[in-house]
Amino acid sequence: MHAQPQILHQRTRGTADVALQGGRIKRLFTQGSAKAITLPDPRRPEIVFLNTSGGLTGGDRLGYALQCDSDTTATTQTAERAYRAGGGIARMDVALDITRGRLDWLPQETILFDRSALRRRTRIALGPEAECLTLEAIVLGRAAMGETVQDLLLHDTREISRAGRPVLVEPLKLTAAALHGSATLAGARAFASMALVARGAEDALAPVRAALDEPGVRGAASGFDGKLTIRLMAADGWPLRRQIARLVQVLRPGPLPRVWQI
Repeated sequence: MHAQPQILHQRTRGTADVALQGGRIKRLFTQGSAKAITLPDPRRPEIVFLNTSGGLTGGDRLGYALQCDSDTTATTQTAERAYRAGGGIARMDVALDITRGRLDWLPQETILFDRSALRRRTRIALGPEAECLTLEAIVLGRAAMGETVQDLLLHDTREISRAGRPVLVEPLKLTAAALHGSATLAGARAFASMALVARGAEDALAPVRAALDEPGVRGAASGFDGKLTIRLMAADGWPLRRQIARLVQVLRPGPLPRVWQI
């Protein structure tokens, strides 16, 4: 009896690398499923990253990179999706570098489906006087579709450094055991982490706490030494999104990224 041939599924590979100088494109390189769109603005250019494969599954590799030297906004065209991993772990790397000015990294949420496996690393390098506002939001399945997540694996690390020295490091490992624990998600289907790293960031603590008033969302904020961090959790992604939008408007000079739909 002949052995059945092993079926090798095609894996997604994608890289998008953008460099701006004075708000203008210096380099734009894309390969595979990763793309980048620039929305010019004389005050604050906007870079939109997107994954044309429609989502990530086991063995996929995706990378986004941005280098800039003035105020810039970067986001994603839509929610990223991590689907059931047939084998292996999907990997995503985000590398953002700003030498001067402020970078707002405001990707739309990541949706994790049942039995997904994702390892993501986000590295933000700041120049001596540069600033950043960052966001990571996670939604467990689509409540409107009746989806539930019983098992998953998420390794998500965010590293912010200034002039080569760590400023904020946030590692997260999420497994099935953490979905319902009272010390972890306690059944929440959506959660987010936001951080502002800037001189005097802690001065925004009072208005941020005043804005933590979206029904169905639990949140807390703290600030010290040029850093302000916010944690949010909710029963569904929609109220979480509304709460994030309100907080971004408190912390950001200007409207939400143009691709966001609220």
